[in-house]
Amino acid sequence: MNKSNLFFLFAIMALFYSCSAPTITDDLLDGKVIFDPSLYNPEQFLVSAKYPNPTPEDLSKHIILVVHGYSATTFEWQEFKDWSNESTYRISQVLLDGHGRDYDSFKASKWEDWQSAITEEYEKLIALGYTKISIAGSSTGGTLILELVKSGYFNTHLPPKNLFLIDPIVVSSSKLQSIVGIIGPMIVYAESDQTSEENKYWYRFRPYQTINELNDVMKVVRKGLEDEIKLPTETYLKVFHSLHDPVASTTSTVLIYKGLKTSTGAPIDVQLMDSDIHVFTRLSLRSNVTTLQHANQLDAFNQIANKLN
Repeated sequence: MNKSNLFFLFAIMALFYSCSAPTITDDLLDGKVIFDPSLYNPEQFLVSAKYPNPTPEDLSKHIILVVHGYSATTFEWQEFKDWSNESTYRISQVLLDGHGRDYDSFKASKWEDWQSAITEEYEKLIALGYTKISIAGSSTGGTLILELVKSGYFNTHLPPKNLFLIDPIVVSSSKLQSIVGIIGPMIVYAESDQTSEENKYWYRFRPYQTINELNDVMKVVRKGLEDEIKLPTETYLKVFHSLHDPVASTTSTVLIYKGLKTSTGAPIDVQLMDSDIHVFTRLSLRSNVTTLQHANQLDAFNQIANKLN
């Protein structure tokens, strides 16, 4: 075995923890204790649950669905909720199916299951009579939104007013992620290096089956972008991407810019942020947050909110 192959093998061993089942305790999101409050208090997170009988004043408000990424929870968008003044718009925090529960639920889920939570809330809002709806997605949340556009979902449903993508992942920054389909059965799961507080809001152990699902939806979206995707009429879309994103390669946004057009064939809006963190809009629980990182977050929040007024 040559040196390059040895290095590759050691890199895999360093990334993946074991070929046995992980040891999961109840202080982890992966455990049996339910941490995500949207599961037991949905009315605090979903507009459809909080206002099941909306008034004309309620229906006049702009609704934005905010969608977290792979292995995360509604916590990923909590800072936007806390920052926002919901006098003119309301926020519906969607928990992807298979997420926020336990390891086995996550392991059994498919990317279509993750996405179904978005369409379920979207369709409930339409049925209630809301006509001004936008969607924002971070990381894989953005990928799932792109797949909805690619599949033609919005051709048969009320088109969204705006779509916002934060560090969407179409191409991974990790070269090893693409071979999980080959080595997955041997390594069983990947373990994330995160703090004890983050363990309550992100799965620490990521079953290889779910990494395969992530790879699959990324592949579907890439193929769609190669063939070109068009937005629904009058739907605005903007991509924000960290210039040095360690998880979602900025090649993702290059492909999105090249392969996604407005309904008239015009280019979409893209903004590269001077940032080296993934999902730059989530700063809570991060260490050594800089003034620039706060400015980036505020810039994105203001741009999103201004489109909802």
